[in-house]
Amino acid sequence: MPRYHKLGRIPHKRHTIFKKENGSLHYEQLFGTIGFDGMSSLLYHLHPPTMVNEIHGSIKVAPEVLIDKNMQMRAFKGFDLKPETDFLNARKPILTNSDVTLWLSAPTESMDDYFYKNVDADEVIFIHKGEGVLKTQLGNIDFGYGDYLVIPRGMIYQINFSSKENKHLLIESRHPIYTPKRYRNWFGQLLEHSPFCERDLRVPEKLETFDQKGSFIVKIKKEGVLYDYEYASHPFDVVGWDGYNYPYAFSIHDFEPITGRVHQPPPVHQTFETPAFVICSFCPRLYDYHPESIPAPYNHSNIDSDEVLYYVDGDFMSRNDIEIGQITLHPAGIPHGPHPGAYERSIGKKETLELAVMVDTFKPLKITKQALNIEVKNYYKSWIH
Repeated sequence: MPRYHKLGRIPHKRHTIFKKENGSLHYEQLFGTIGFDGMSSLLYHLHPPTMVNEIHGSIKVAPEVLIDKNMQMRAFKGFDLKPETDFLNARKPILTNSDVTLWLSAPTESMDDYFYKNVDADEVIFIHKGEGVLKTQLGNIDFGYGDYLVIPRGMIYQINFSSKENKHLLIESRHPIYTPKRYRNWFGQLLEHSPFCERDLRVPEKLETFDQKGSFIVKIKKEGVLYDYEYASHPFDVVGWDGYNYPYAFSIHDFEPITGRVHQPPPVHQTFETPAFVICSFCPRLYDYHPESIPAPYNHSNIDSDEVLYYVDGDFMSRNDIEIGQITLHPAGIPHGPHPGAYERSIGKKETLELAVMVDTFKPLKITKQALNIEVKNYYKSWIH
């Protein structure tokens, strides 16, 4: 996220005296990644962010893999997942490898009695249903249907929901999440041919500062284990900050599709990138305008990557019998393409209203226990005429 931002009160110079009204000092914290080489922000706390009252234990939350090596096209009915009250318990891992885990979640209650921090991974939470407020150390962001919430690793946060019906796709990345390099100039600014620009990215705007001591539970996830830390001061005691490392929101509805005379390949839909996988947005758009174009995608072989599609809304023209909230997995090594009849049906159509999120990984994905509970049986046979 190469864009400078600041909120609240900060001193004129870094690493200098910054006094409170009573004459005591604020406590500076560098919040950075990749050692001292990645993006960072400087936070100024009312109390030291290091005061731990107690560590109350831990539980294992790593995905339970049942199929380690997959060579079968699969589909999963995401909306068959049962809602749960607790925000973290509601998360169910579906597909995973050493770089990324894809989770589905249907929480019904806000995070009122604890805070959460993922030490290992950046999180991208796609909001399929529901709305609310993402609350963090660095300020608040309102969110709703179609938003990607990009939360850097190590960020302490809470989520407050406005309703009980919430459905999320969570992309948990062991690599930092960036905007694609080809969309940026060498200063880091998004270029004119990018399908979105800086004004589409919603940064924290409302900084709430809590001057409270007592008992505050922060659940910290590291190496597949969730630890319960009890801190002696409120995690959101930041009076000001500045830098480049912070959460932000981007709406899939603000993605501007790139179209052409003939069918465009999936990379034109790319929204985020990492060294290990990409995230793409399939949005409503006009179809190809060559007089003899075939709008449906051509059959293609995933030689180097697994392809995952999460269906959000509309009629996904290349698939038959697909429901919203469904996930398909097309593994590397075998070709896939439009379902029977879709190739022919697409000819002459002028537009599509489909909405979907795609994740392409360069390492094979493993299938979890929870995924098999919601699997569509014999999906791999659905291309037979």
